[in-house]
Parts: sequence; structure tokens; C-alpha cells
Amino acid sequence: MLLRPSFQDIRNIGYYLGKIIVGLALTMLIPILVGFLWHEPEPVIDFFIAAEVSLVVGLLLMKFCYSQKDLSWMQGMIVVALSWLVAMVLGAIPLYLSGHWHSFLDACFEAMSGLATTGLVLVQDLDHLSHSHNLWRHLIMFIGGQGIVIVALSFFVKGFSGAFKMYVGEARDEKILPNVIHTSRFIWLVSFTYLALGTISLGITGIALGMPWQESFFHGACNFMAAFDTGGFTPQSQNILYYHSLSYEVVTMVLMILGAINFKMHYQAWIGNRKEVFRDIEMLGFFTTVIITFFIVGAGLVQNSTYQQGIILFRKGFYQLISGHTGTGFQTVYPSQFIAEWPHLSLVGIIIAMALGGAVCSTTGAIKMLRIGIIYKALMEDIKKIILPEKAILAQRFHHIKTLFLEQPQVRAAFLITILYLALYALGTLAGMWFGYPFLNSLFESTSAAANVGLSCGITEVNMPAALKITYIFQMWAGRLEFMSVFTLFGFFLALLKGK
Repeated sequence: MLLRPSFQDIRNIGYYLGKIIVGLALTMLIPILVGFLWHEPEPVIDFFIAAEVSLVVGLLLMKFCYSQKDLSWMQGMIVVALSWLVAMVLGAIPLYLSGHWHSFLDACFEAMSGLATTGLVLVQDLDHLSHSHNLWRHLIMFIGGQGIVIVALSFFVKGFSGAFKMYVGEARDEKILPNVIHTSRFIWLVSFTYLALGTISLGITGIALGMPWQESFFHGACNFMAAFDTGGFTPQSQNILYYHSLSYEVVTMVLMILGAINFKMHYQAWIGNRKEVFRDIEMLGFFTTVIITFFIVGAGLVQNSTYQQGIILFRKGFYQLISGHTGTGFQTVYPSQFIAEWPHLSLVGIIIAMALGGAVCSTTGAIKMLRIGIIYKALMEDIKKIILPEKAILAQRFHHIKTLFLEQPQVRAAFLITILYLALYALGTLAGMWFGYPFLNSLFESTSAAANVGLSCGITEVNMPAALKITYIFQMWAGRLEFMSVFTLFGFFLALLKGK
């Protein structure tokens, strides 16, 4: 029997949701400042309107839902799921007001793509978009990569015991430090440190290419946020191909890999324990699957004589593979080239890489390497049980920051999330085929959306059916939150309607 949620449940959810919305409103001050610096009066007005709407909504929720009670697990999960949807709607307001999106649905699609660090785009005439709006696209990607709740826990919400429930609801079940608030702030410390280093590196590279220093560092900051947060937005419509630079591609490749690494691993490196990089099951799994999937991609491209020079194979083939595997979505080829020039074998290799993803507790999406490693260890354990005598006692171990014993709940959770991702990939594939797109194209675009990658073979465009846009929005949202908070939200609404 379903129990109808109480009024106190709704008050708690509304109060903490209001706090997060107020935090989102305050972040809109950054593009307003950029608008003043670049003398862009109309974008400044767009963000003033969006910030005011967000502030009013957040403060009203905090006033009418005021509560001093802590969040339960259910409430924390619902706050997380709702905060991403509300942030999508509010974050889309300044985008829509710019006139560069044909409909508010397209602006919502772009906002969710940014927040979920996907990188699929519906913006029109991107090359003439204002600096303020362009920065906002990348800023929400930076926020979404760390996590909306991480932002709230770091800057806007004082410590409370329900913080961990919100932290877990955002698909982060590993604490780096004993306290969740300290964990959140460490994540931002890492991110801001890399932001400075990455922006300087890309900025200097841009200047060397002949770009004006202001534009070079602006592009550097935007591309860093998209690379480290494995997002894939760029300030130009040609994506990374715009720069026509091997050095720019190498720097962004390094940043993509850093973004796909577990923040726990960053912490180990920061405290001097760098040997973990070569022992951890996630890191070993990531480098192994990169080699395997690139062998598939490269074999297809070489057999098809698509790229006959080694350096071109690296810049077009390996770059797309790393971009897909890390969940970034940067492209050095046009979307149409995937279908027109790439053989099916290479596309399958990219799809596998996108479906696998990077590390847990990172900015990437998809199934993730820890789960793949656990499933592999469980398979090896079952094979050994068949081979060894029945009386043999097995204790399968794996190394993830420390040596752990393989337990049934870990295996069950890994299998469950993997199956749910595969189902999500299938959902978008069927939706694409329903609207007349070929199977492989539909599978490619669906995997890219659900795994929060952003590589496109050309399906994602303004004229695609509205229902397919909504399907991809759902995939990006559910894939980023890894299902549990999404299911909790659906259960909450079902209980409201049918509960007793």
C-alpha cells in the first residue's frame, strides 16, 4: 500500500528546493558582469530578468515552505531530481530571451544538455551569440559537472545531516573526506585549480594561434569548463575543429581525461599517493577499454582508408574516441562525416566507448568503469567456482583506493545500474527509429544523450520532432542522476495521486 506524502514532506522539499534556486539565481550575476565588461546591454537585461524570476521563485518557496526539519532519504532524493528540472527551466530563460533558440523547448533542451554535461546543441547562429549567453552555456555545464547540489552544499546551504542524502541523490555515493560539506568544497578546490591552469594553457595556445588575447582567454575558460566537466559545448559552431590546431586538441584531450577521473583519485594524487593511478580498478579499466575500443575504431578507419596518415588518424579517430569515452563530446569532425565517411565498425567502437564512460564520482556519465570492473570480477569469480573443487573457498578482491572484497550487494548494484543504462540507450534508439531514423544513427544519438556525451551524427537539430527532443531531455536527466532519485520522484507523484 502506498502512503500519501504528508504536508511536512512537501514543506521540507519546497524549502530546500528554494535554497538551491536562490543559489542558481546568484550564479546569474556572473554572466551579468561579463555583459557589462563586453558592453552587451541586451544580454544583461536577459539575465536580470532570469535572475529576478529565479530569486522570486526561490524566496517564495523558502518563505511558504519554511522548515527547520532535516531531510529524509526520500525528500533528499526528490529535492535533487526536482532541482535539475527547475534549473533547466530557469536556466533556459536567458537563452530563450537571446533569440538564438527557436522555441522555449529548444532552450530547455540546451539548458539540460549543459547541466547534464551532455553537449548536444540546438542553438542557432552560435558564432554570433553574445559573450554573456555563451559563458552561461558553459557555466551551467561547470555547475552541472560538479553537481547542482554540490554548489548548494559548498556555498549556499549550511551543514546538516540530510546533506549526504542529497549528495547521494546526485549520483555520488563516495565521500572523499569524512564530511560531505568538506567533500563538496574539495571538489570545487580541485575544479577551480584546474580552471586556472586549464584556462591559462588554452589561452596561451589560442594566442599562439593568432587569436586576440581577450577572446583567447574567454575561449580558454569556456573550453576548459566543457572539457574538464566532460560537457562538449564550445563558443563556436565548428566545435574544436574551429581551432585547426594539434596543440589545442592535445590540451583539451588531457583535460577530458582529468575530468573523467574519480575525484577520490585526484585527492590521492594531491596528497602524493600517485601509485594509486596504476593500481585502481577504475583507472586500469579505463585505459584497457580505451585500447580495446580504439582498436575497433582504428581497424574500421584503416580498413576503409578513411584516414591514411597516422597523425590524421590520431586527430580524427583517437580524439573522437577519447571524447566519447570520457563523455565529453568535443568533435574534430562534422556530425555528417560520422555517417558519410566512417564505417559501421568504427561507429560501433565509438558507441561502446560512449556507453562505458569514465569513473564514478567524476564529471562524466554512462555506466562507468567501477561497475564494469565489478561485473568483470564477479564473472571471473563464477568461472573459478566452476573450475575449482566444490569445497574451495573463494574470496575475490579488487583495488579501489584500498583493497576491497567483492560482495553480493556490490555486484547486484553494478548489474542493476548497467541494465538500466542499457534500457535507457534502447529507449532513445527505439524513439529515433519510430521517427524514421536508421538504427545505427538512432543508437549513436541515443547513447550520446543517455550517457551524457554530446557527440552527434546529425539527428540532433532544430527540425527533429518535439517528442524526440523531450525523449533526449529525459535521457540526459535520468542518465546524469543515475536513476534512483528519478524513480523516487516518480514514486512520490504516484503516492500523491493514489496513496492513502
